[in-house]
Amino acid sequence: MPRAVYVLGLAIFAQGTSELMLAGLLPELSTDLGVSIPAAGLLISAFALGMLVGAPLLAVLTARRSRQATLLILLAIFVLAHLVAALTSDYGVLLATRVVAAFVYAGFWTVASVAAVGLAGPAARGRAMSIVAGGLTVATVVGLPAGTALAQHLGWRAAFWAVAVLSAAAMIMIVRSIPGGRPAETGSLRDELTAIRNPRLWLAYAITAVSTAALLATFSYLAPLLIEATGVPASWVPLILGLYGVGSVIGIAVGGRFADRRPFATLAIAIAGVAVWSAALAIMTGSMVIAIPAIVLLGAFGFASNPAINARVFGLAGRAPTLAAAFNISAFNLGITLGPYLGGRVLEAGAGYSFVAVTGALLAVLALGLVALAHRTEPRRRAAGRTLLRAR
Repeated sequence: MPRAVYVLGLAIFAQGTSELMLAGLLPELSTDLGVSIPAAGLLISAFALGMLVGAPLLAVLTARRSRQATLLILLAIFVLAHLVAALTSDYGVLLATRVVAAFVYAGFWTVASVAAVGLAGPAARGRAMSIVAGGLTVATVVGLPAGTALAQHLGWRAAFWAVAVLSAAAMIMIVRSIPGGRPAETGSLRDELTAIRNPRLWLAYAITAVSTAALLATFSYLAPLLIEATGVPASWVPLILGLYGVGSVIGIAVGGRFADRRPFATLAIAIAGVAVWSAALAIMTGSMVIAIPAIVLLGAFGFASNPAINARVFGLAGRAPTLAAAFNISAFNLGITLGPYLGGRVLEAGAGYSFVAVTGALLAVLALGLVALAHRTEPRRRAAGRTLLRAR
């Protein structure tokens, strides 16, 4: 595998750490900036909103440009946004930097995916994408708890400085490993736009968005939930978030083994697990013995659906893999936006943290309904139904 693919995975790790670490920084941000926990949670939604818009727009704008130059420009803006964030004491400025950073991060994801597949060649596309996407998984295991620990010992700004340094290091490596020049082949925008009109593809996007919202409604408020409702010492939070990350690695590995052969079964079991363990966390929020294992299993089942979600989108994409993938990134981030928003509204209504987990469980049930609808619309199922009717 070319070294450049691992470099792209490192860059995704740095940026993915920024995406995830806010879940562990909410108490520190809330205290330092003088805002409520729900208001601090909107910083997570702001990041997701930037990615929601950035993915499809930058997929179109950068399609014919030098991949090396595009990656460097996007990373430079990302670094600058984090430097501003680390220096500001204004909540509004911090919110704006999250949107800008997410916008360019979404574009980086799209360009990095295309570059990795091109560098690895047709025979190793899956492995290349697993390395690039693995950067985000490692961010869940390492970056999230490390960012939380930095915030607790050195202040939340230290986590932003660390992300900026890692991203700058990735820029140097990209200069040395990613070829310059424009891509040799680019698809037709008309073909891309025509192919994504498939209604089943948009139903897949709906599953992506709602299932992600189900996980993020609870995940975004895990740190304050553990400290205030479960009674966990603040020093334990990075460790528990690290265990959540270990669960997510196991989940994505297991889900990947079955996603191609049994996509709907994988989706149904994974999303049902999110519903079950969100409900368990809601009922037993005050019990460390139940709450901590429930959080680990929530990560496992929440990430187990990702391979099946992505495989289904690419299977339905036809001639539009780039734009279809970009819209799926947007769908993920629509869910990342909705989850914290709905959880925050529950808290602002005066309900406790256990009701945030109830919100996650209800969203998971809705996602299960969408999976059932998608299963019913499969062509082979419809054809089988017509054959059965003719036999009768």
